[in-house]
Amino acid sequence: MPRAGIVTVAGKPNVGKSTLLNRIVGQKLSITSPKPQSTRDRIVGIYTSDDSQLVILDTPGLLNPKYPLQEAMRSTAVRALDEADVIIYLADATEGQPPPLAEAAGLTTPPSAPVVVALNKSDSLPPSRRDDLGALDNSVLISALTGDGIPELMEKVAQHLPESPFLYPEEDISTQPVRFFVAELVRETVLEQLHDEVPYSVAVQVEEYREGRSPLYIRAVIYVERDSQKAIIIGSKGAQIRKLGESARKKIETFVGEKVYLDLWVKVLANWRKNPGSLSRFGYQLATGKTK
Repeated sequence: MPRAGIVTVAGKPNVGKSTLLNRIVGQKLSITSPKPQSTRDRIVGIYTSDDSQLVILDTPGLLNPKYPLQEAMRSTAVRALDEADVIIYLADATEGQPPPLAEAAGLTTPPSAPVVVALNKSDSLPPSRRDDLGALDNSVLISALTGDGIPELMEKVAQHLPESPFLYPEEDISTQPVRFFVAELVRETVLEQLHDEVPYSVAVQVEEYREGRSPLYIRAVIYVERDSQKAIIIGSKGAQIRKLGESARKKIETFVGEKVYLDLWVKVLANWRKNPGSLSRFGYQLATGKTK
């Protein structure tokens, strides 16, 4: 009997959760950035082997929220822990053995699903440290960047999955629509090219995705919180938004496998990160369940 189930990847911000998902699936689904808190939503990736199927949830980093958007991000991560059949607790190996997941996540009780501890960034460790950490019980030393240790991690996770028919067709790699990933690629480009507070104040929506023509026409809106941020994204004589658009278009073309005309707009939605109605507009759900 094959095995299949939900595998939630959890951990602090910037430990490499998105890089791990992309490595396992073999395609870039989650955006990656040196900036912390780049993952805001639950990203779904599907990995299928001969005898197991992992529906992998990349989640926002576990943090103490300071405003409603971060509350929604934390709520997303905690819900994914509740839904999991197996949890990969990802930690930075250069920081040593991590605290228990319940402590790191601020949970009152440990998760009910089995937890596999994955110590990432083994490529940054000297050999002596790798030997010490590799000997720890119920943990796997990995490098999501190089792929080292990933087969061992996958084998350990699959052992904990329930016996079940595959949940999705074998060729599927995600359950989320292409529009979602297009918006994420635009937001990733903002993270790459802009600094300070601007990237954290950005939300992206794809308002038009017109198939059946060449090039594929996509109209996306970059939302910011203040007029000054809008001016930064547009740049002098539109130079910055042209640069953003060119880079994002190339990423989207790689993702969809065809030529794209990307029509980017910038709009102000004041203080959207702190406004429940605005969070609802962008699909973020607070722990109260009132925002979706």
